[in-house]
Amino acid sequence: MTSVGGTDADDVRAALDPRRLAWAYLSKVVQGPCPALSKLVEEVGPEEAARAVRERDLSEMLGKRTVARSHVDTAVHDLDLVTGMGGRLVTPDDDEWPQWRLLGLENLSGPRDEGPPLALWVLGARSVAELTDRAISIVGTRAASGYGEHVTGEIAGDLAVDGWTIVSGAAYGVDGAAHRAALGVGGLTVAVLACGVDRAYPAGHARMLLQIAQNGAVVSEYAPGTTPAKHRFLARNRLVASLSDGVVVVEAGWRSGARNTASWARKLGRPVMAVPGPVTSASSTGCHRMIRESEARLVMNAGDVVEEAGPIELREAADDESARALDALSGDALLVYEALPAVGSKGVGELSELSGVPVAQVRAVLPLLEMEGFVKSDDTGWSLQR
Repeated sequence: MTSVGGTDADDVRAALDPRRLAWAYLSKVVQGPCPALSKLVEEVGPEEAARAVRERDLSEMLGKRTVARSHVDTAVHDLDLVTGMGGRLVTPDDDEWPQWRLLGLENLSGPRDEGPPLALWVLGARSVAELTDRAISIVGTRAASGYGEHVTGEIAGDLAVDGWTIVSGAAYGVDGAAHRAALGVGGLTVAVLACGVDRAYPAGHARMLLQIAQNGAVVSEYAPGTTPAKHRFLARNRLVASLSDGVVVVEAGWRSGARNTASWARKLGRPVMAVPGPVTSASSTGCHRMIRESEARLVMNAGDVVEEAGPIELREAADDESARALDALSGDALLVYEALPAVGSKGVGELSELSGVPVAQVRAVLPLLEMEGFVKSDDTGWSLQR
């Protein structure tokens, strides 16, 4: 990737700091999440942990996890390389470490290495914590249709205009469309890579990644020189999910990386949202199934996304607005409205029985409720209009 900055004296001194060198060394040794090593660092500090790894003064389990690369120490080179690119190594020592975003991953630490990253390699001048303070992840298929790219652009662009950071994985298709939409409106975006930040992956997005580093951040838990691999993409997905307030899936097959990201979001307690597509589109089968099986909430635009994942005050404001509108209903109209189910639809006869309002009056009230935007109708009957 092209350099986005230079090296100054302060950066060089930081690169030679023993504690930061230890973080860089450990990041290269484990290449990804390692809860056992993270726990050791928390207990004894990075410098002592680095010594233990080098001298193989470790438990049997941790020794097996680190032995293959314990002799590889490129910390000085890696720090100097990233500094020359306008980047840095961000660790739990730093104020910009997104601690509260990563708390959920600490609770998932287990045999499958589901823990938080040991450190983050970052290109871009902005604070990672500030960038991800108000963020939405948008993911989807690499083989996006014109419809998928259009919808992605609309949602990502509108969110970015409103001050949301767009987080994605920099892949072709939906990911790229999300990043480009945010950049196009002068918004902020974060690309999370499954390789070292010194590698433009995919190569066709090299220029876009440079723009992201200039306007947001390119982030990876993998040290420079690390190549992409399938298991790293799966591990990367947990960071895409954890660094945002919620995950939106646009066009995804049932077995896909996007659905894997959604699964991580559910584990972390983040809202999962999916955009519906044409029923004939294979690209949207994953979204449709997630919606049908209540794994995701249906969203159509940025407003829907904010309603699901936005700050509680925005959601409460939306609820207050709805409550004020309902205050205008009374008599038979209110009885019929309250008889409608939260999910699904009902016919006129069922609504009559549930509300106690005669069928003829139900038929008269429903069109009025529809005109006011409270209800909608289709071949299955009448339902609430969100």
